[in-house]
Amino acid sequence: MKINNRKISLNSPPFIVAEISANHNNKLDRALKLIDEAKKAGADAVKLQTYTADTITLKTQKKEFLISDKKSLWRGKYLYDLYKLGSTPWTWHKELFNRAKKNKIICFSSPFDETAVDFLQKFKVPAYKIASFENNHIPLVEKIIKTKKPIIISTGATYLKEIYEIVKLFKKNKFKNYAFLKCTSSYPASVKDSNIKTINDLRKRFKTEIGLSDHTPGIGAAVASISLGASIIEKHFTLNKSSGGLDDSFSIDPNELNNLVIECRRAWESKGKVFYGVTKSEKNSLIFKRSIYTSKNIKKGEIFTKKNIKVVRPNLGLHPKFYSKILGKKALKDLNKATALRKSHFVK
Repeated sequence: MKINNRKISLNSPPFIVAEISANHNNKLDRALKLIDEAKKAGADAVKLQTYTADTITLKTQKKEFLISDKKSLWRGKYLYDLYKLGSTPWTWHKELFNRAKKNKIICFSSPFDETAVDFLQKFKVPAYKIASFENNHIPLVEKIIKTKKPIIISTGATYLKEIYEIVKLFKKNKFKNYAFLKCTSSYPASVKDSNIKTINDLRKRFKTEIGLSDHTPGIGAAVASISLGASIIEKHFTLNKSSGGLDDSFSIDPNELNNLVIECRRAWESKGKVFYGVTKSEKNSLIFKRSIYTSKNIKKGEIFTKKNIKVVRPNLGLHPKFYSKILGKKALKDLNKATALRKSHFVK
């Protein structure tokens, strides 16, 4: 997969996406600063969410539209009110895309209905993200497919058979430029519920790029996912986790984002290849392996015993595998204590 000229694969550094979501706190200046800080932290991309309360739900106070989950951060709010508060005003988009362009950082968005796709097309977005709760919105998925732009899809709260149905839809439309993100759609998500081993399984099943949309605290799960085949990492991003933003509790701040970028790249580099032996950087360390040395002064003709030879560092004497064979043999010359033993010392 490529987004703009950025290649996304296991052979490329992880593609790090800073999700702005509702963390602009309804302030354009803050949204712009989030883009600036994401660039400074080293992220490859920033992602917006493009919806209005009216395009995502209905304005009603019927009971089923009230968030009643006791564990929810947004308990007691009606869906319409929550999304009205969290949405990124469409009038901001031009300025946000321009700021990203100025910073030379990729900017794309998650549209939540077909009108949002039409709107985003005006800005020539390089890719689209489909949120977990929208991946069953078939009219939306079909609309995005028609743009022929790369699609990244989260799989939170999604059964495997539903992922196969999405792939079937792609195949029907002869669309191949997509990636899946393993996701746990709880906010914040428990590390124990992350199940990042699924990343490798997704890659085997669908032969496409796989990443992680991570809602857990910190960066541990995201960094660990790199070793399991994640090539994309998406984390919610905020300027300050005590700012009162809707998503602050499961977002990372600029310092954490910078650490995420650094540690994910280190994790990617550390995977390397299957290798046994001594690396170039290890050659100077071979000296610290063990070998056989005299542990006392030894006279010519004296027998080598456990009391006068020893397996120690450094690695300049005979290999320790010869230790038992040397025991009982006679020294052919006088040897001082701490002499690296050679075959010439006991074999003619």
